[in-house]
Amino acid sequence: MQEEFENKTDRIIKVNIDDQMKSAYIDYAMSVIVSRALPDVRDGFKPVHRRILYGMNELGNTPDKPYKKSARTVGDVMGKYHPHGDGSIYMALVRLAQDWSMRYMLVDPHGNFGSIDGDMPAAMRYTEARLAPLAMEMLSDINKETVDFVSNYDDSTTEPSVLPSRIPNLLVNGASGIAVGMATNMAPHNLTEALNASLAYINARGEITIDELMEHIKAPDFPTGGIIYGYSGVRDAFHTGRGRIVIRGKAEIEPSTLHDQIIIRELPYLVNKAELVKSIAELVTTKRIEGISNIADESSSKAGIRIVIDVKRDAHAAVILNKLYKYTALQSSFSVNNIALVDGRPQLLNLKDIVGEFVKHRTDVVTRRTRYDLRKAEERLHILEGRIIATDNIDEVVAIIRASARQTEAIEKLMARFNLSQIQARSIVEMRLGQLTALEMNKLREEYEGLVKQIEFFNEILTNEDTLYRIISEELIEIRDKYGDVRRSDIVYASEELNPEDFYADEEMIITLSHLGYIKRTPLSAFRAQSRGGVGSKGTDTKDEDFVEYIYSASMHATMLFFTEKGRCFWLRVFEIPEGTRTSKGRAIQNILNLDPDDRVTTCIRIKNLTTDTEYVNSHYLTFVTRRGTIRKTLLEAFSRPRANGIIAIGLRDEDRVVSVLLSNGKSEFILASRNGKAIRFHESLLRPQGRQTMGVRGMRLEEDGKDEVIGAICIKKPDEESILVVSENGYGKRSQIDDYRITNRGAKGVITLKVTDKTGDLIEIKNVTDEHDIMIINKSGVTIRTHVKDISVQSRNTQGVRLINLERRGDEIASVCRVQAEEEEEVSEDIDTENSEVVENNTNETDNSTLE
Repeated sequence: MQEEFENKTDRIIKVNIDDQMKSAYIDYAMSVIVSRALPDVRDGFKPVHRRILYGMNELGNTPDKPYKKSARTVGDVMGKYHPHGDGSIYMALVRLAQDWSMRYMLVDPHGNFGSIDGDMPAAMRYTEARLAPLAMEMLSDINKETVDFVSNYDDSTTEPSVLPSRIPNLLVNGASGIAVGMATNMAPHNLTEALNASLAYINARGEITIDELMEHIKAPDFPTGGIIYGYSGVRDAFHTGRGRIVIRGKAEIEPSTLHDQIIIRELPYLVNKAELVKSIAELVTTKRIEGISNIADESSSKAGIRIVIDVKRDAHAAVILNKLYKYTALQSSFSVNNIALVDGRPQLLNLKDIVGEFVKHRTDVVTRRTRYDLRKAEERLHILEGRIIATDNIDEVVAIIRASARQTEAIEKLMARFNLSQIQARSIVEMRLGQLTALEMNKLREEYEGLVKQIEFFNEILTNEDTLYRIISEELIEIRDKYGDVRRSDIVYASEELNPEDFYADEEMIITLSHLGYIKRTPLSAFRAQSRGGVGSKGTDTKDEDFVEYIYSASMHATMLFFTEKGRCFWLRVFEIPEGTRTSKGRAIQNILNLDPDDRVTTCIRIKNLTTDTEYVNSHYLTFVTRRGTIRKTLLEAFSRPRANGIIAIGLRDEDRVVSVLLSNGKSEFILASRNGKAIRFHESLLRPQGRQTMGVRGMRLEEDGKDEVIGAICIKKPDEESILVVSENGYGKRSQIDDYRITNRGAKGVITLKVTDKTGDLIEIKNVTDEHDIMIINKSGVTIRTHVKDISVQSRNTQGVRLINLERRGDEIASVCRVQAEEEEEVSEDIDTENSEVVENNTNETDNSTLE
């Protein structure tokens, strides 16, 4: 007994558990990688898909035969090749039959195979399927020893280790799978493009770059279409095997008299349509997206995908569409990870690797097929040689056969008499009498001659590389012409990220800035036009000690350059300015811009494309005008690199302050105006460009009364079309022709543009206007009026003008005047103060401020 126990203990092998676990796990991982999760680079299939196609082919379930129950296919594949459960096999078969999952379907479905809404397919006992025509091209020549066959899981039969595919299936249909420690996610591509790339690779004999291949394969081509938005991810995927491709659904805006509609006709790849509609509805419910009144899914099998989104009348469809791209799966990304099995090992592949491995596979398949055909042809030729000998000696052959007691004896005699092989002699003995006719004998010789030529051709293929590649190319061209189609996914070579302005319509806005520094933007449409002399409408609620001091117009996507009294410059996009109603106070600008406590904004300029239009910023200038009459011109390019904390825009002396900043093109004229009613006109060429921190030169000489100062300046760009509008602090104003102001040298005192009296008050504003403009006047109590410029008469320079606004409060004054584009609106009838609209003779001179251009 003791001896038996000792013998048993001798059979126990001690191992290190760490080493054993590592070894076992590596074996398991490699089994998953090779046998289940990763596709083969040659045919683009994982084992389950390969077995499904081969099993259906063996069942005779081909395109020219009736459909067979899916359960029969699944059962046959599971029983012979894939013992991993019927569920996994059926779902793999279903995916091969879904036109929204496969760029080119390989299984022809009949029945409910699911939907793009995520609906599950019917049970396999209800559905039917057969191979699609393209699948037959993947199985072509499989019985000609073109691929290796291996034993199945129980050694009861054999299965192909790879399919002799005529299409680069890994490219055209992609693949996805999760293995152990690695995963693959390969995008589908267009068959025509993939075959053209393969042909280019063959023609170059592999000496071709990835960029040259990309001339044929532009980008992935997804079965659901959509738009590939941005190209950097595509380029990364093709060059490195990894990349992030952004896909947008294809949507269009249909205008209507009632309301606009957004029609979604294509979805990003692998996006569930029902879930997308649900997510949009949730965003509307939670008010994360506003402006949508209704969502309807009108998709059908005939019309395809059609999701209709009704946009409210006052909303902007383009902005809502951009928000849908931002917050829903209407814009998704596909992360490419091109890992596939190459010679049984996982490898990360770029575009050239994939194309090259496919061409290598086709070369091997065609070579093996040619060898098979050559062997069969030679075997047949050998038989035909014997039969021809027999037909040439037919009488003697017949006599030998008739004289033989058995077939074996006849075979032996024929072999000895005519020096034939056993195969040839057996073939002669088995010939039918009908084959001895003259016609059949002629066919025999024709077949022999044809076989001789075939054998020569096969040998040419095997010995001449050019002939081999020509055959491969001809077959690829045949497939391309037969199954190729146009791209479904469009390509937009643009930024992959949504820009902030995509969420805002490019509307005209009114930007107001109060004396105490509260800023807001309000849609221009919120202000109605009134007749000259109207009392206006309430524009802004301000504190008693505050009032709106500056008002500007700008479009939503523009960049606003803010210039302060102390000569600093700050940047804001218009949509970054907080929105408010006509009567709201706004937000403190110190909370938006990094201003010094004792500094304030005096001027802002709108630039449409400040950072992108290099030609514009290098051909335009900013001219700074200070309170003490100093002027300086600097190239706009010096201000085209925004900084969060601002920059020094001009050097100032002592207590001098900036009053105006003008935008010009180098060919303009400037007019500077002073509080005492003087104005000076000179050409821009008198100013040479200087750096940002310089102080500038004298622009206008002021009167030495202690109170005179420059109140503003304008840039004259179209003297034949524009006129000069001046406004005094008590609400008087007029228009004058520019020619009334003579051109002088800079540095002079100028001419009278408004005779300052107690009635008019000091000059506070000068603008250049046309009949196509409106002006918005706002006083220190917050009342705003909008007036058509064409309603203000053109008078000579030495007139006082007419009343533009009634100041209802005693002591109230005009705070600011802004020029905006006129709009066609029904005027509001207001009482016009005709009593105070008389023309007063005085020497005035007026200029227009172009800082809003």
